Amino acid sequence: MDGQMINAIYLGAAVLFILALGGLSSNENARRGNLYGMLGMALAIVATLLTPGVDRYGVIAVCMAAGAVIGFVLARKVQMTQMPQLVAILHSLVGLAAVSVGYATYFDNGNDFTVAEKTVHDIEVYVGVLIGALTFSGSVVAFGKLSALISSKPLLLPMRHGFNGLLLLLAVYFGVQFVGAESMDEAVFPLVAMTVIALIFGVHMVIAIGGADMPVVISMLNSYSGWAAAATGFMLANDLLIVTGALVGSSGAILSYIMCRAMNRNFLSVISGGFGSGGKSGGAGGAEVSGDVVATHVEEVAQMLRQAGKVMIVPGYGMAMAQAQREVAEVTRLLMARGVQVAFAIHPVAGRMPGHMNVLLAEAKVPYDIVFEMDEVNDDFPNVDVTLVIGANDTVNPAAMEDPGSPISGMPVLRVWESKTVVVLKRSMATGYAGVENPLFFKENTRMLFGDAKGNMGELVRALAE
Repeated sequence: MDGQMINAIYLGAAVLFILALGGLSSNENARRGNLYGMLGMALAIVATLLTPGVDRYGVIAVCMAAGAVIGFVLARKVQMTQMPQLVAILHSLVGLAAVSVGYATYFDNGNDFTVAEKTVHDIEVYVGVLIGALTFSGSVVAFGKLSALISSKPLLLPMRHGFNGLLLLLAVYFGVQFVGAESMDEAVFPLVAMTVIALIFGVHMVIAIGGADMPVVISMLNSYSGWAAAATGFMLANDLLIVTGALVGSSGAILSYIMCRAMNRNFLSVISGGFGSGGKSGGAGGAEVSGDVVATHVEEVAQMLRQAGKVMIVPGYGMAMAQAQREVAEVTRLLMARGVQVAFAIHPVAGRMPGHMNVLLAEAKVPYDIVFEMDEVNDDFPNVDVTLVIGANDTVNPAAMEDPGSPISGMPVLRVWESKTVVVLKRSMATGYAGVENPLFFKENTRMLFGDAKGNMGELVRALAE
């Protein structure tokens, strides 16, 4: 197939990828967006297979079959609560692919470049391997944190900023040595040295970030994987990879910005780490939290809900871990059948990745039109009779607004305590992912329903159905 036809197919695939991003911007169109994305990827694969010079179809078939089997098994086995971990490890594979392509492209002796072309090509290889290695190691550490294989608390090394600066200077130095090398033998050491430096930087960057910032880390690594793919596109002179990588990279960067705004953070402070380091009592530098906790039981909560005119439900990662979304959806259905007005309030960083709660609620068939973002409903809480907080902690912590010394001071939160009654479903009084105590639990209008969220919500379903 000639080059013009290949480029036409690539253009069609790029348009489908853009439509996919547009579809994924809302719950109602997400399924259609996924279909656009899959169709675009199918076109891209077909065009690549028909590109002149691509002839090792046996090797390609084996690799594609292996990837398809692995993907199918993961899709079948991975629970919705494990999606953040899956996303993180998939990002690492994109980074590893960029590193592999970079090395393979550089050591391909078939390239016949002029001096200027070789300089540009070497820069493309160097940058691609740098971003890919950083993405790979950082994503592996993020996977470890999300899987509880590594502590969610930030590991803050002494002189860490100076260490990062030294790594950056070394990467630039080896880059100059690599591009200026007169032979391939001279270029090997700078390339390998930079790869090691990038791997170390990726580990150090993510391991210094606290658990409460993990949603930002996921979107940030998503952006890095996109730029790694774009760099791979430049190395392979593949327009579609460049366009697709730029789409993923820019959208991930925008999402990171949105996440940082939702947490009253800036990107550089997230990279610097330190947030969510936790502490005793009120958290690092926070005020002492004390008071009496009032426990409740399912029957009392059911009675509150029966008498309520408006109920707000605030899901968090605890709901995801308990896999209680279907029971929550059933409680919602029963309340709406009684004429109770029900709405869901979703914090932008609820869960372990952007949109985590929305995906779980969509899976449980919760109507899209009663699920709202924080800014849409935060002023409605004074009119809410009962707010059910299911497994959320840091995103409903009043210390963010009331305690200037709290580690999460200034972070926008859902003002659930302004509702008439708050019922918090938690296993225990343990702190959230940020390690900060929550004064909400001690407020006069708060009731604590201890135990497994799935079990308690199941009992609540039976009580409301009577």
